[in-house]
Amino acid sequence: MTRVAAIDCGTNSIRLLVADADPETGELVDLDRRMTIVRLGQGVDRTGRLAPEALERTFAACREYAAVVKEHGAERLRFVATSASRDAENRDEFVRGVLDILGVEPEVITGDQEAEFSFTGATKELKGRDDLTKPYLVVDIGGGSTEFVVGDDHVRAARSVDVGCVRMTERHLVQEGAVTDPPTDAQIAAMRADIEAALDLAEETVPLREAHTLVGLAGSVTTVSAIAQELPEYDSEAIHHSRVSHDRVREITEWLLHSTYAERAAVPSMHPGRVDVIAAGALVLLSIMERIGAEEVVVSEHDILDGIAWSVA
Repeated sequence: MTRVAAIDCGTNSIRLLVADADPETGELVDLDRRMTIVRLGQGVDRTGRLAPEALERTFAACREYAAVVKEHGAERLRFVATSASRDAENRDEFVRGVLDILGVEPEVITGDQEAEFSFTGATKELKGRDDLTKPYLVVDIGGGSTEFVVGDDHVRAARSVDVGCVRMTERHLVQEGAVTDPPTDAQIAAMRADIEAALDLAEETVPLREAHTLVGLAGSVTTVSAIAQELPEYDSEAIHHSRVSHDRVREITEWLLHSTYAERAAVPSMHPGRVDVIAAGALVLLSIMERIGAEEVVVSEHDILDGIAWSVA
């Protein structure tokens, strides 16, 4: 066993996994897995820069994670940064801050690398299951981008497009500095058109419709599963490998798009940091399911973070 630590810093959240990995058996044993909403991508789509307050929220989480990594005695640490830091003009400021706190330089990876890690993390434990037909389409709906990966035992094609729950919310649902509550039909239509254009782009290189099993990753998808199951609180074990039908996803998405902030915040399994962006994330998921004709989505709690951990091991 090798004790490893992986950090995934995305547009909306930063997450840590400390685990013991056995490459020979394919076993990854969690020691500590946690997530903090930092909204690093706040305003990046509009300004092209990481906001000072977003950087400070992220650095505060990094200081907490540094203590956890030290406590568990991880032998190796890898820090991967995704969409927001790829897009920002001042990403050097972000890199310096992380290096000072954690002692490692964040790797600002490409969308294709992000897709590879997501696929590995999501499918490694699905091998050998006869109830899920290959090839898989792994979809990682993040804050700033969405990754599409088609593969069986290995990646066949991958593409990252700039459609995510934070980016879509800020681009289409914000007026006069605040999220419209609830969105107008015109706003929803504009957001849907943007998502459809991104799906067209993804299909240029990834055969989305050839997949037999849709595997959905990240907070928007897991939250939809939690709502579908009417969980009294967020429960990773209940969510992991749950299945949500297309009809149920459509019902939930319609409700989220036409609900108020207060109504969404009252959902017991809803993380406070997702209340304002979950409707956009759910619409991305629904649009994907409709595009490929998926009857259901298999929800995975294991994703890019697990893929990063395996790359270290």
